[in-house]
Amino acid sequence: MNLWLRLLFYLMTAWRRPKLALPDGVSRLTFRVWPHDLDTSVHLNNGRYLTLMDLGRLDVMVASGLWRAVLRHKWTPVASAIKIRYRRELRLFQRFEIASRIVAWDASTVVMEQRFFIQGGPADGQLAAHALFKGGLYDRAARQFVPIDRLMREVGVSVTAPPLTPDVEAFLKADDELKRAARPQD
Repeated sequence: MNLWLRLLFYLMTAWRRPKLALPDGVSRLTFRVWPHDLDTSVHLNNGRYLTLMDLGRLDVMVASGLWRAVLRHKWTPVASAIKIRYRRELRLFQRFEIASRIVAWDASTVVMEQRFFIQGGPADGQLAAHALFKGGLYDRAARQFVPIDRLMREVGVSVTAPPLTPDVEAFLKADDELKRAARPQD
């Protein structure tokens, strides 16, 4: 239930949040670890990280104005790959920030970096988790992913993709290898 409450709170306060310029803008959302976020080790559940990352990606779309086009064209956000590395635990009642930004893209998918930072206490500012996400917006009517250059035009941006960093390149290579390995052999 708290995820719906967090989403509702976000939607009610989104109009007050700063606008985000794509492709370089960074979304920053702050949360607190609540009892229902915990696993048996009494820290933030690993699956909860992934769910909270959804709100960071939503904020990128809403704050950049892209969400209007998503609703207008009835596009569907689709995740295709996620890699996360946990560095430090987030404990009960601890505040943390999720910083989300686009770091790369190709013809039809984007790669977003999402980082969890501890807020307050002796570990203030330390990285708790680092994730890379690959996904895009799917146009069900056209039965294809929406081209990224069209998404950028929707928010008034015309840029070329930046060069891949080593971590993004490794992430994309691992995703391709996993897809290849999962295909049935002829």
